[in-house]
Amino acid sequence: MPLRARISAPFSAGLRLRPTVPLPLGNLHVPASTAASATSFSISDAGLASRGFTLHRSISGLNIDHLNTIFVAVGFPKRDPEKIVVALEHTDSLIWIQYEKDQKPVAFARATGDGVFNAIIWDVVVDPSFQGIGLGKAVMERLIEDLVERGISNIALYSEPRVLGFYRPLGFVADPDGIRGMVYSRKQKKKKK
Repeated sequence: MPLRARISAPFSAGLRLRPTVPLPLGNLHVPASTAASATSFSISDAGLASRGFTLHRSISGLNIDHLNTIFVAVGFPKRDPEKIVVALEHTDSLIWIQYEKDQKPVAFARATGDGVFNAIIWDVVVDPSFQGIGLGKAVMERLIEDLVERGISNIALYSEPRVLGFYRPLGFVADPDGIRGMVYSRKQKKKKK
């Protein structure tokens, strides 16, 4: 289900521009008052550290193979690790949390976009054995804050219906203006004989 956000935020002169693929935005609206800020995180960086977690904002140190096992564990298809690396190299913003005991990633989210107006959030995952303790919310709050601080006003994501309830408290709503997103499908129509 496509979701889209429009966030009213002041323009940031420090925006970085990166060429990316055009974004298929659906509708999701996140009011500016709902957007996360450093003072309103549900769990602080220090709180994460006190529980044995480290927050990362780059791919440095990210175990791609273990991230792929998390993708599979939450129902995503297994991905070619080389393609994951390419995708991450074309990512504008990412947040991941590492469990210090075993040095493995346990939560992850990333965003791509035009660096100015639009961004789309991808691959929001939490290792099933670490779900329910606020790690998904922690990565999403920080990812949203990063995008808003860059002046990005339209934030979109795709979500399965079963997890819409996770995104709603973060300010995401489906189709606020009645606009429906579309995705390209290569499926061929069966020809009638």
